[in-house]
Amino acid sequence: MQNNLAIFNSLSRKKEPFKPLHPPFIGVYVCGPTVYSDPHLGHARPAITFDLLYRYLTHLEYKVRYVRNITDVGHLENDADEGEDKIEKKARLEHLEPMEVVQKYLNNFLKNMDELNTLHPSIEPRASGHIIEQQELIKEILDKGFAYEVNGSVYFDVLKYNEKYKYGKLSGRILEDLQANTRTLEGQDEKKNTFDFALWKKATPEHLMRWASPWSDGFPGWHLECSAMSTKYLGDVFDIHGGGMDLLFPHHECEIAQSTAAKGKESVRYWMHNNMITINGQKMARSLNNFITLDQLFKGEHPLLQQAYSPMTIRFFILQAHYRSTVDFSNEALQAAEKGLQKLMKAIETLKKLKPSLSSTIDISGLKGKCYEAMDDDLNSPVLISYLFEGVKYINAVNDGSEKLGAGDLDSMKTLFNTFVFDILGLRDESAGKSNEKLTGDLMNIIINLRQDAKNKKEWAASDRIREELKKAGIILNDKKDGAEWEEV
Repeated sequence: MQNNLAIFNSLSRKKEPFKPLHPPFIGVYVCGPTVYSDPHLGHARPAITFDLLYRYLTHLEYKVRYVRNITDVGHLENDADEGEDKIEKKARLEHLEPMEVVQKYLNNFLKNMDELNTLHPSIEPRASGHIIEQQELIKEILDKGFAYEVNGSVYFDVLKYNEKYKYGKLSGRILEDLQANTRTLEGQDEKKNTFDFALWKKATPEHLMRWASPWSDGFPGWHLECSAMSTKYLGDVFDIHGGGMDLLFPHHECEIAQSTAAKGKESVRYWMHNNMITINGQKMARSLNNFITLDQLFKGEHPLLQQAYSPMTIRFFILQAHYRSTVDFSNEALQAAEKGLQKLMKAIETLKKLKPSLSSTIDISGLKGKCYEAMDDDLNSPVLISYLFEGVKYINAVNDGSEKLGAGDLDSMKTLFNTFVFDILGLRDESAGKSNEKLTGDLMNIIINLRQDAKNKKEWAASDRIREELKKAGIILNDKKDGAEWEEV
């Protein structure tokens, strides 16, 4: 285990290296999706970023509890305290129950995460399953004098909080500027100040998702769920909280205020934000209707796509940029990522076939050290990838005889690529699956043709026996006018 990780220095603005609160245990909390539509390319960015973090910390032998929440209540339109709940709106449009909408899109999100080869979190709690915890947190904030009730709704008093603590310390927002620039929206006149935010909202008569509380039948505010669930599963103070850059304000700023108001101290030691994926220089988002879903990417079914892109191409495309940098979508960039990934996987196949020499002319330990330095430097995946391609040059040079690797160094090179390419970057060789699919298809065509020959010769017993044996193997043949089709069952 490494004791002096430097990966969060730039985020913490501290000179000392990152050290876990309770080594070797590390608590990581990441804001997950609001599940009311199919996940798009923008959702892949945080999923892959924090999967990279999870994989690397685990590789370093830390015991990581990785918590990623699912927002299934309380996230209103335009991230404001008024308007229709995003999930309820989708339920109304699709004529479904709200929790039916949640399950439908959660299933697809999890399917896409598996396709991208992201590891499952340790815990994946839902906001709707933690209403009691959220109500208890509201009571604590009220008892400390940092919230107020109006007409059955409870709001956080930002001005009162700012008198004792500093609101805006994460985002750099200045309260005076917020006072000057925040306009009053319809329905928000019950707040003391327009920048106060809801902890609990009284439900209107038509609102479906509602729970009993000391204040009203209603539902929790969007910001509250993460404060309640992160501390429930990781303790009052934990190591790392992450999410997209778009959540920095107001969501994460409000989280800091809630937790500090209730506990008298901040819950999060290190904040980590991934930047956005853009399209034509604009953030890719559902609210802007400029997104491409992951299923569309994998199938090539979108007007902006020139072809389908595999899940590993998408993963490699995202990892080629530092997580704090923006990534602009283009077919050219995705095609370049596809070629780069193919080159990397081809080198790994070549590496498997190399024979050791009596001596080495390559410094494998130096290459290994540079790979770890890249990851320790704020998870610098693009620099890591550049070092891996330096390794690719070595592999090709050994293959053509211009360089040598002794037995020990050859084993070290294989371990290095397996560790960083597969275990840490989380890539996988998709060509193996494609080869197997092609082989299966070719074999089935041969079997179908043999059966057709038997039918042409009126050898009905042989034809039936082929059908029955395939059925036992889980393959059904469907005879058509122009031949036969097969399917697995």
